[in-house]
Amino acid sequence: ASPLPSAEPPLVHSRQEGHACPLGQFPCGNLSVCLPQALHCNGEDDCGNGADEENCVDDSGWLQVLGDVLPAGSSRVAVEDEGDACWLELFPERCRCWGGAVDCTEQDLAAVPGVSSNVTRLDLKKNRIRSLRDNQFARYRRLKKLFLQNNKIRLISPKAFAGLSQLKMLFLSHNRIAQLKPGVFEDLHRLEWLMVDNNRIATIVPATFAGLRSLYFLYMLNNSLTQMPNASLCTEMPRLSWLELEGNGIRALHRAVFQECHDFTVLILRRNKLRRIQDGTFSRLDRLVELDLSSNSLDLLPSSLFGGLAQLQQLNISYNPLEQLFPGQFESLPQLRSLSLEGLEIPNIHNLTFQKLTNLSHIYFKKFQYCSYVPHVRSCKPNTDGISSFENLLANIILRVFVWVIACLTCFGNLFVICMRSFMVAENSQHTMAIKSLCCADGLMGIYLFIIGAFDLKYAGEYNKHAQGWMGSLQCQLAGSLAMLSSEVSVLLLTYVTLEKYSSIAFPFSHHRAGKKQTISVLAAIWLLGFSLSIIPLWWKDSFGNYYGRNGVCFPLQPDLGERPSARGYSATIYLGLNLAAFITIVLAYSGMFYSIHVTASKTAERGVCSREVAIAKRFFFIVFTDALCWIPIFLLKLLSLLQVEIPGTVTSWVVIFILPINSALNPILYTITTASFQEKVKGWLQTKQPELHQA
Repeated sequence: ASPLPSAEPPLVHSRQEGHACPLGQFPCGNLSVCLPQALHCNGEDDCGNGADEENCVDDSGWLQVLGDVLPAGSSRVAVEDEGDACWLELFPERCRCWGGAVDCTEQDLAAVPGVSSNVTRLDLKKNRIRSLRDNQFARYRRLKKLFLQNNKIRLISPKAFAGLSQLKMLFLSHNRIAQLKPGVFEDLHRLEWLMVDNNRIATIVPATFAGLRSLYFLYMLNNSLTQMPNASLCTEMPRLSWLELEGNGIRALHRAVFQECHDFTVLILRRNKLRRIQDGTFSRLDRLVELDLSSNSLDLLPSSLFGGLAQLQQLNISYNPLEQLFPGQFESLPQLRSLSLEGLEIPNIHNLTFQKLTNLSHIYFKKFQYCSYVPHVRSCKPNTDGISSFENLLANIILRVFVWVIACLTCFGNLFVICMRSFMVAENSQHTMAIKSLCCADGLMGIYLFIIGAFDLKYAGEYNKHAQGWMGSLQCQLAGSLAMLSSEVSVLLLTYVTLEKYSSIAFPFSHHRAGKKQTISVLAAIWLLGFSLSIIPLWWKDSFGNYYGRNGVCFPLQPDLGERPSARGYSATIYLGLNLAAFITIVLAYSGMFYSIHVTASKTAERGVCSREVAIAKRFFFIVFTDALCWIPIFLLKLLSLLQVEIPGTVTSWVVIFILPINSALNPILYTITTASFQEKVKGWLQTKQPELHQA
């Protein structure tokens, strides 16, 4: 990524009359106050006069075109008032009639009924009509609106619409039409609206639309088109203004397909299977206002693809597997007001890519961190990823405070246990060695939280300016690997300590006990494995990408559809493989220990056995409960991410700050401070030190 823009101006800036606001800030209406980009269109009145919340609706593109085009077309179509008396002598009794209109909606009709020849509107929606034969409507010379949607029409004869020279609107939506034969519309010289969406049309050629000289709206959403003709679609439709092709299976666009479509204002190609668009495909569309290419399979856009689109106001290329954007990709779009790049990873993002878009007022990214490259755009979304915000690395004030609290508890708690166990003589030196090693691992989690807290303070109030740099920095990578090292070594050590305890309780007379050398070897192997697991993503960046730097807290929990398959598989192997197996082992081992103690106790007549059993059960329950509290949410997060379920970033931030460190903070208490033997040793140690303290 490119160097980030220069330092951000102060939060609130005063401007002199006639002077512009600094880059990255925008005026509060007629006040001499400028506010940063983040405070505009955020739902709060930060200016005091409401100016920062005005003109926040993205109404560029078709919303503006609709106001210009519809009145011109609609004014020529008479509007019938349902209160008018019926002019027609002939119409089915079960249908309604007013003026020159007949409404036979949902009347279980199997064929087009007979009505008077002076009918102007015929509504046959939601019936059982299966075909339209030749000259079906030839008598209705005055018909202007024909509604045939939601029938079962499969076949339309070539002369079905013969004689309808006055027809303005034709609705054939939600039928079973698989083919439109060339010339089927040749008598519809005044047709302006043609709706054939939600059918099964697989092929169209220019001759399909012969006769439609006045058509300006063609709606072909959700059909079965797989290719477009290698000739101009507008040869027979010179006035076509609005083409809707969403939800088909179109794979490629040839340069010739729109060459004569000079009146195009809206072109929607969303949700197709486009892989290739020839350079120059849009070069003649100099009146186009909205272009939607989102949710396709485009991995590359020619650098000059948008050349010639001088009037384009809204462009959407979201949710394509694009590998890069060229620096001059949008420089030929001087009127662009809205740009959607949602769902796109832009590794080569550069502020020069957007610099010439001086009229841009709305931009939409996948990551809010990209907003730092468009300081001149008033509305940039999203404002947050749930973890960080424009202002702070940790968006939530509770997280900003508790990251320090939990870091202190984790570090000092584990340090206390290490010191106490070092000063006191242990009965089982191997067990003490394992516990001290566990405390070291847990202490690393505290250090990780201190790092996150420190950088949150460092970037306070201006995080978004540094976001990309921070997430790609060595500090972030090392912090993430430190957290991974801590969590994995902790899990493996807990499993080892648990199995050792299980062995001593379930098999008390066994002579196979780990010696000092064996314990050191196991601990060294665990640390080596943990270090390897944490460092592999840093070592093989080509396979893993920016594994730790996918969010502000540098920990790879947040599901991301842009994550590389190798990185996703690696996370799943660790969290749903290794860690889940360790958790199940711990649960089974403690269950086995409790059962063994219960069986042993039931064979003795010693008093107080029940109360001791209850105490042991409580202790074991809390050990397993804290493990579950820590790991079950993480297991669920990773499982949902594998299923590509969208999880709010807010959840991830709370898991990283509150859930992930639970074991690290509580392990010193559960495995050391609350044990009876440790408390007795502390009491004895204090008693031996008491005379020395008195003498001092």
